[in-house]
Amino acid sequence: MSENLLEVSGLEKHFPITKGLFRRQVGAVRAVDGIDLQVRSGETLGLVGESGCGKSTTGRLFTRILEPTAGKIVFDGKDISHKSFSQMRPLRRDVQMIFQDPYSSLNPRHTVGSIIAAPLQIQSIPTPQGLKKAVQELLELVGLNPEHYNRYPHEFSGGQRQRIGIARALALRPKMIVADEPVSALDVSIQAQVVNLLDDLQREFDLTYVFIAHDLSVVRHISDRVAVMYLGKVVEIAERDELYKNPRHPYTVALMSAVPVPDPARRDRAQRERVLLTGDVPSPINPPSGCRFRTRCWKAQDICATEEPPLVTRLEDPESHQTACHFPIVEDEQVVGRRPASTPA
Repeated sequence: MSENLLEVSGLEKHFPITKGLFRRQVGAVRAVDGIDLQVRSGETLGLVGESGCGKSTTGRLFTRILEPTAGKIVFDGKDISHKSFSQMRPLRRDVQMIFQDPYSSLNPRHTVGSIIAAPLQIQSIPTPQGLKKAVQELLELVGLNPEHYNRYPHEFSGGQRQRIGIARALALRPKMIVADEPVSALDVSIQAQVVNLLDDLQREFDLTYVFIAHDLSVVRHISDRVAVMYLGKVVEIAERDELYKNPRHPYTVALMSAVPVPDPARRDRAQRERVLLTGDVPSPINPPSGCRFRTRCWKAQDICATEEPPLVTRLEDPESHQTACHFPIVEDEQVVGRRPASTPA
């Protein structure tokens, strides 16, 4: 097993809710509410879940764009949980982020050259052949024309803008990159190009990725391990092939069943096995007691309301497969919640 580059334990991020003239706190949005996770050096960890589950907040905590409410973040052996802005500056060379929207993350008043050069200037990185030459090499590395050094972001397509964002993240040669849904705003044909580019760069520079996404097919292509989040908690972690072949948590099973099947010969069977969850996603302001998925789970029993299931390796699971469920699904189990797709939810 590879050495862990990032380790988080008990990680929490609560956004306060205030009211009145004196901004008195009356509650909190528990966006991330107790995560224990390790990212191995050189791997790609996929982080998946439905909208609002806390994926992007988790990624911003990993890079310390956000200050954690509680918990511990250890990056490359250093505790960065509560380091100040000035203390984090040297560590910015080792951890970078690619953002979801390739346009809003680029300053429209700056040229592409100045955008990519900014990290090199801020960190005082020496460029023996000159700053312009260094930036042009980065542009060429991500598949862009080096001659477009003086163009502005609005002169590029969405896929090209995301390549600019990747070049900026690569400028400091980081050890880890957190990619926050980097292809979700792109056309499907461009998504494949960007994902393949990230794959190539990982092999060339020995990068470690945390790949945040809601598209399970993209995650399956690029990830080595996958962590599934629900309402601020990690509910399942496993090697990619093991998770897709044999999901244990009922929520993971429901997610997998929602993946579109392009093959007409398999589509009817997939529709028959579709898991339709009842009820709405609970509010992160006041999550359910015990297991947070119990209000929508067909396997829920009394213990699920009183005891929160720990994220542990089950006896019947492979060593690397962890599930936070009192009654994990075993292989070939008939899922009670499955109904024909035509049945109203």
